[in-house]
Amino acid sequence: MSGTTPTGPASGASAASSGASAAPASGAPSAGGEARPQNLLRRAYSVLAIPVLVFVLALLVEAIIILASEPLIPGKPFDPWLWVTSYQALIQGSLGGPDPIVQTLVNTTPLLFGGLAVAFGFKAGLFNIGAQGQFLVGALGAVIAGVALADASPVIAIPGAALVGLAAGALWGFIPGFLKATSGAHEVVSTIMLNYVAVQLLAALVSGPLKVPRSPSPVTFDVGNAAFPIFLGRNGHIGIILALIAAAFVWWLLFRTTWGFEIRAVGANPDAARYAGMRPKLITVATMTFSGALAGLAGTSVLLGVTHSMTSSFGTTVGFDSIAVALLARSNPIAVIPAALLFGMLRAGAGLMQIRAQIPVELVDVLQGTILLFFVASPVLRRALRLRGVQSGVTTGGAVTRPLGEASH
Repeated sequence: MSGTTPTGPASGASAASSGASAAPASGAPSAGGEARPQNLLRRAYSVLAIPVLVFVLALLVEAIIILASEPLIPGKPFDPWLWVTSYQALIQGSLGGPDPIVQTLVNTTPLLFGGLAVAFGFKAGLFNIGAQGQFLVGALGAVIAGVALADASPVIAIPGAALVGLAAGALWGFIPGFLKATSGAHEVVSTIMLNYVAVQLLAALVSGPLKVPRSPSPVTFDVGNAAFPIFLGRNGHIGIILALIAAAFVWWLLFRTTWGFEIRAVGANPDAARYAGMRPKLITVATMTFSGALAGLAGTSVLLGVTHSMTSSFGTTVGFDSIAVALLARSNPIAVIPAALLFGMLRAGAGLMQIRAQIPVELVDVLQGTILLFFVASPVLRRALRLRGVQSGVTTGGAVTRPLGEASH
C-alpha cells in the first residue's frame, strides 16, 4: 500500500548496514586516522628518496675520485682512508663549532636567495639561467646606493641600499621576461647573454666612476652605515634572517595567493591558462622580474653583509650554484632551505678539507656537479634501481621549451 513504510528482511538489512556504517563515527576511531601517519611517511619517502640517494651516490663518486687521484701526487704515500679524512674535515669545517656554523649560514644566505629566484621561475616554466647576472647587478646597485648613503643613519642607509639592489636585480630580470613575452626570445639565450653584459658593466663602472681615486687597483668606497648589522658571531649578518623570511614569503605567494596559482597554471600549461582567462605574457614578465629581484637580493646580501665594497673582479659562482639548489629542492621554496644549507656547508668546509687532507677546494665543485648530474639522471636511477612511488626528474613546468603563444599539438 502507498504511504506505508516497508518492513521486513530488506529494510532490516539496510538498517543494520546503516547502523554498522555509523558505528565507527561514534565508537572506535576510523581507519583513516590510523592511515594518516602512513600516508605522511609514504609522501616523505616519495619526495626525499631521490635527493638522498643522489647525495649518497655523489659522495661515493667523490671518494673514488680522491682515491684515484692519490697516485698522481709525487712523493705522497697512498692512504686508503684519505676520503674519510676529507669528509671529516669537510664536516668539521662547516659544523664543528660556533664559528664554522655561522660561516655556513653566511654562505647559505645568497644561495637561498638565488635558489628561490630560480625555483620561482621554474614554477612558471621559465629557466632563469641569468641569476648570476642578476646577482652581479643587484650587488652593483647596492654598492652604488650604499656608498651614497654611507654617512646616513643606518635606519635609512640599510633599507635604501637593499631596495636599490633588489630593484637593480628586478630590472635585469625584467629584460628577458619582456623579450620572451613580446618577441618569443627564449629566456635561456637572453639571460646567458645578459650574464656577460653584467660582468662587463660591473667592471666598467668599478674601474671608472665608482673607483676610489688613486687606489692601486679598481675598488669602490666602503658602504659604511649601509652595511648589514652583525647579530650572530663574528660575521652572522641580518641577511640570514631576511633569506628565511623570503623563503616563507615565496611559499605563501606561490601556494596561498591567486597570482601564485596563475604562475603555476602557466607553468603547467600556458594554453590552458590562456583559455581560462589568464595572461601568460604578463605573468611571464612579472615572474622574471620577481625572480630577478630575489637574485638581486643574493648579490645585495653578499655586498652589504660580507664584502662592504666591490672590486672589478667581484663575483662568485652563487648564480650558477643557485640553479643546482633549485633543482635539488624540486622548485619547492621550503625545500630550497636545506638544499642551500647543504651547498653552504660544502663551501664552508672546503678550506679545512684542503688544509687537513690536502684536497683541492675545486673538488667541492666536482661534488656539486656530480649531485646535479645524478639528479638530472634521476629517472634513469629510478628505473635501474626499480624504485616505486618515488618522484624523479626535474620539475620546471611546461612552458620551458615552447615560446609563448605557440599552441601545443
